[in-house]
Order: sequence, then structure tokens, then C-alpha cells
Amino acid sequence: MMVGYTKENSSLVVIGLSVHTTPVELREKLAIPEAEWPRAIGELCGLNHIEEAAVLSTCNRMEIYVVALSQHRGIKEVTEWMSSTSGIPASELSQYLFLLYNKDATQHLFEVSAGLDSLVMGEGQILAQVKQVVKAGQGVNGFGRNISGLLKHAITVGKRVRTETNISAGAVSVSSAAVELAVMKLPDQASHGNARMLVIGAGKMGKLVIKHLVAKGCKKMVVVNRTEERVSAIRDEINDVEIIYKPLSDMLECVGEADVVFTSTASENPLILKQHVKELPFASEEMGRKRLFVDISVPRNVGSCVDDLESVKVYNVDNIKEVVAANKEDRLRKAMEAQVIIGEESGQFEAWRDSLETVPTIKKLRAYAERLRIAEVEKCLGKMSDEDINKKTQKAVDDLGRGIVNKILHGPMQHLRCDGSDSRTLSETLENMHALNRMFGLETEVSVLEQKIRAKVEQKP
Repeated sequence: MMVGYTKENSSLVVIGLSVHTTPVELREKLAIPEAEWPRAIGELCGLNHIEEAAVLSTCNRMEIYVVALSQHRGIKEVTEWMSSTSGIPASELSQYLFLLYNKDATQHLFEVSAGLDSLVMGEGQILAQVKQVVKAGQGVNGFGRNISGLLKHAITVGKRVRTETNISAGAVSVSSAAVELAVMKLPDQASHGNARMLVIGAGKMGKLVIKHLVAKGCKKMVVVNRTEERVSAIRDEINDVEIIYKPLSDMLECVGEADVVFTSTASENPLILKQHVKELPFASEEMGRKRLFVDISVPRNVGSCVDDLESVKVYNVDNIKEVVAANKEDRLRKAMEAQVIIGEESGQFEAWRDSLETVPTIKKLRAYAERLRIAEVEKCLGKMSDEDINKKTQKAVDDLGRGIVNKILHGPMQHLRCDGSDSRTLSETLENMHALNRMFGLETEVSVLEQKIRAKVEQKP
């Protein structure tokens, strides 16, 4: 005998791996490629207490959104499914999982879509990934009304936050801020398109500088590095950009031919000193014959003495950190504005989801009226002789019954809907639902949830 469901409502749940604390080797095992999302949804919805599901799986993130007919049992089933899919014991998995329910789950996804839960606040890639989840879910059984409604609303939130707060503007890493600062300090007549760019060091930071320069529209640069291997790898990764490799022995010659010089090597001693730069030709006319050094190395690659020269301007990691700090402060202000938007949208989504509570009553009331109509039509036709009944008469009687039912149901149906198109509140709509349930005897002893669970269990072989 099944007990314990009658007072329980279905729950919206997110079960995920924390992007900030889960080791990459665990994330890799749990990652589900996009082509496998429909299969995963099918398997999740095959579990006894899961009615709807969606998977948000990216390089940094693994989250499963479900509508659970029973919170406790549903979470247990999904956790076991994650364990069997990945081969990671549930005990090991559980220490990295986070669980959020209903309003908290909604709030979380809206923050994710807005870029507030990313490693770099405001990044735009996650919104595109949420859109992809919706696209992949179209027509998949189990990507139901609640889950698809939630994800579509999250896309609206992501777009609103980016449009109304411009949260993604401003560099928040040292490498992006270095490029931002250099572009900002170029003279009016120069541009990152025509300034001659040199990057010294092709390690992690150097590679990021190159990528940010490309993002700014830079099509050509010289890269000085100890070996060519790393530069070749970067060149293979970035298309339509001319990256010229030069060995470390050519470094000073390359500096003399550059307008903007980024340095990011692991050298413990300065590579560029005042006496070196003093003998080099000036930067181009567009630069006002003044060369720009942007040194993001610690310890510094460009000696502090270099800044004494009139022909150069040196910015080091401390100057860059000021840009990052200012941008981070700006983004925090924007994040607070984003939270106001998320609060508004969460309220709207919750009202819409709560209004779905009336759907079973709408269906039962229609079914009740339809049973009455069919019975009365059959009684009417039964009183007629065979000569009176032809297809035309039968259709006329049928249409009459259907027309009367639809007209009578119109008022009650309007009062069961709460879609924001009129001034009716959710509480009024739910009061109407309870009243109609009582009036027409639509409530049954077995809850809708229990019926659904029983049907799922009975389907099992």
C-alpha cells in the first residue's frame, strides 16, 4: 500500500556539483555531452518519483533540474542515477553535491543565466548554454511544462540583466585588464588595429594576453618566447591572426620595432633595463613616438628605471590591479542591480507555477461536463425514432450539447486561470479552484501525485 503522498506537493529541485569546489576529475566523469541529453532526460523521468527533467552540463558545471513527486525519494533516485552513470560511489558524490528546492532552485538558475554564478562574473557563454538546453529539449518527453517554463524564463532573466546592467563590461582578470589598460592609454591617432604589438612570454598569462588582443580586433602580433612550440600551439588554436614567432635572442630588436610591449615571463631578474631601451628607435608617429610597456610579471620583467625615459611609459601589475579592482567594484554594484531584476522575475515565475495548481481542476471539470453532455445527448437520441435520427440531426444535437457546455464552462474556466492578463490574484484563483472542487465533487481521496506515482510504479516490468 502506498502512503505518505496525499499532503505532499511536487517540488522543483536542482541537484548539482558546485563549480567552485568539485575537482575536475569528478566533473569530467559526470559530464553529459549534448547529444546524450535526451537520453538522460528519459532515464531520469523513468525513475519512480521524477516527472520532468533537464540537464545543464558544461565544462565547469553539472546541474540536473527535476520536478520530483516526492522530494526525499526523488533526490535519492537522482543521486543514485548520477552515481551509476558516472561510476562514482554515492558516498563520495554526496560531499560535492548541492541541493536547492522550489524558489531557491529558481533563484539559482536565474543567477546562473545572468552570469552571477560564473568563475568570471557576467560572462556571456552560460546564457548561450542555457538556450541550448531549451533547444535540445524541444519535443523530448520529460522536458515538461514546469522545467521548460523555468529554463525559458531564465533566458529572459539573462537577457534582461545583460541589457539593463551591462554586467559583462570591464576586465576582471589581470591579462584582460592589461589589454584593456593598453588600449585605453593609446593616443587618439593610434588604435589597436595599427599599433605594433609585441608579447614577450607565451606561458599561461602570455597566451591570455594574446587571446584578449585578438578579442579586441588585433590581427597581427609578434611573440617572443624561449621556444617556438608554445607559440605554434597558440597559432593553431587562434584562426585568422598573424602570429610571428621570434626567439629570446631577438627580444631587444623586437622591442625596438614595437609600439606596445606586453611582458609575462617567469624570469627572476628584469629582462629590459633603461640602458637597453635608451638605444632603441622611438615608437611610431601614431604613438607620439612613445613606447608603451605593460608588465604583468611578478617579479617584474621591465626595470623600474625604464619609466624614467621620456620616450616610454611603463605600467606594472599594481597599475593593472587597480583597473581590476575598479571593474570588480563596478560589477558588484551591477550584481546588486541584477538581484533586483532576478527578484522581480522569480516572483513572476513562482506566480505562474503556482497557477498550474488549477490545471487538474480545469481538466476534471471539463471531463465532468463532458460526461454529462454525452449522457444527455444519448438520452435525447434514445427518445427519437430511427426515422428521426440521421447524421444531420445527430450532429445538430451534439453541437447543441457542446455549445451549452462551453458557454456554461466559460465563466468558471476564466476564474481558474491566473496568467497576469487580469487583476485576479493567485489567492483568489486558488479559492475559486477549491470552491469549484467542492461544488462539483471534483476532489478525490487519492491525490494527483499519488495517482502519478502509482501509474509509474505499475508500468515497471
